[in-house]
Amino acid sequence: MPRLRVAACQVNSVVGDLDGNVQRILTALEAAEGDGCDMAVFPELAVTGYPPEDLLLKPAFVADNRAALAKLAARTGRCAAVVGFVDAGRDLYNAAAVCAGGEVMGVYRKRILPNYSVFDEQRYFASGAGAPQLFVIGGTRVGVSICEDSWAPDGPIAEQSAGGAELIVNLNASPYYAGRLAERERMLATRAADASCALVYVNLVGGQDELVFDGASLVLDADGRILARAPQFWVGTLVTDIDIRPVFRKRLLDPRGRATAPALPEVLVSAEPRANERATPALLAPPMAPAEEVYAALVLGTRDYAHKNGFSDAVIGLSGGVDSSLVAVVAADALGPSHVHGVCMPSRFSSAGSLSDAALLAEALGIDLRTIAIEPAHVAYLDMLAPSFAGVAEDLTEENLQARVRGTTLMALSNKFGWLVLATGNKSEMAAGFSTLYGDLAGGFAVIKDVSKQLVYELCRYRNARAVADGQTAPIPPDVLTKPPSAELRPGQRDDQSLPPYEELDPVLEAYVEGDATAGDLVAGGYDPDLVRRVAALVDRAEYKRRQAPPGVRVTPKAFGKDRRLPITNRYVG
Repeated sequence: MPRLRVAACQVNSVVGDLDGNVQRILTALEAAEGDGCDMAVFPELAVTGYPPEDLLLKPAFVADNRAALAKLAARTGRCAAVVGFVDAGRDLYNAAAVCAGGEVMGVYRKRILPNYSVFDEQRYFASGAGAPQLFVIGGTRVGVSICEDSWAPDGPIAEQSAGGAELIVNLNASPYYAGRLAERERMLATRAADASCALVYVNLVGGQDELVFDGASLVLDADGRILARAPQFWVGTLVTDIDIRPVFRKRLLDPRGRATAPALPEVLVSAEPRANERATPALLAPPMAPAEEVYAALVLGTRDYAHKNGFSDAVIGLSGGVDSSLVAVVAADALGPSHVHGVCMPSRFSSAGSLSDAALLAEALGIDLRTIAIEPAHVAYLDMLAPSFAGVAEDLTEENLQARVRGTTLMALSNKFGWLVLATGNKSEMAAGFSTLYGDLAGGFAVIKDVSKQLVYELCRYRNARAVADGQTAPIPPDVLTKPPSAELRPGQRDDQSLPPYEELDPVLEAYVEGDATAGDLVAGGYDPDLVRRVAALVDRAEYKRRQAPPGVRVTPKAFGKDRRLPITNRYVG
């Protein structure tokens, strides 16, 4: 049985960094060549980074991307490189180039363009048309497909299989959300088994604005069994020896010898596989546990957002609460403790316990901590506004002033020292509008924007347990995880005075926001009508706030931002 050695190259492309991306690809290609590979496969749009969005409307960018591909192709030798780029003809195409021997041997154009969730490919690309080519690499007929092409049972993979493909490679920029890996693996196992072809799935790694790409590239045999799995959130090369099942004649001829599908045109890249004396041991990285997976996504998303946008350091308002504690440990893991700056900003309502919890956290993490009391500024604002507020009772206005003084303080430190302000609001708060514009919503990046309050606690417990398992001190003090959540903007304040308890709130929010249920749907499903009406009203009224919130890491199937685009002006009540 013929054998092909294939490298699935998980690279961390940077959108728009064409020269840098070419160098990242060449570095991985050199490693694949050193391992004796016949073929190295790279992610979707690896040359441009994904998604390039409206950069694609600039003709110069498209031309520069094609020039970058030409430079890359010129550096190839016998090991074929399959690389994602933007092709141009009368239209633009999301494409894959097969490069070898110093040139581009052929191009595949993506057929199925996703236009849902965070995807907007029909805005930019035309669908590929015509019969796809097969590329003969190491004597094996290889079909090339791109991301969404693999999700359709009767799509390009089925056509390539019927036309004689013996191996399918699928280039991806598949964004992460919790549980996504298992969903992908089920689909790919079905696709490989249906096609009776081995399948190599290669995914991008890294953060790009809200999106995180988790890698987890896969190699499956012709029966849909997983042969190899790359680690999630890992930049590296997964090398696998694949035994190729000769299936060409079986597919093209029925039992009576009659043709069932036309053979696809072939492009010869290399006639015979390399003589690899010993098989490489297959790497089968175990899937991460749920909390570990989400935490790793937050760390990678935060690191890449900071570093790709030129920030080395971050600043966080440390309140001693659970949300800012989680953001602090993520930031320390992402950027290194010496690059994280915590700021305690006590007011007249701050408790001694909150201040001591923030200090304990900072000490355990080894991050910089400073205290800037906001009381002088708070008093000055109250005095300044007193004539206008005369005769009007105190309300949320006075509470929000404190949050806005804190936001201004953090932004001043950002301006002076070039630090990235990390906002600390979670998804439950942002959904319900339990946040202050120009206050706790201020910042350049919202690390836990897509993390519900209950998941915040789970991630904190996970991070503490990991520290203890590693022989370290648990960074998040126990009191942070047990005291009632409070913004501490008035005496005795607790979150459950303004919101339903989080164990009741979060399931309703998940169904209403992520599940697109109406209030009527939820009531019909058994939720308390008063609770549903209250939560739906909070979510709907806060749309204008969320439009002004910073981007944050996406870890659910529907995050605020690209995923969910509701009108601010909206009177629909379902």
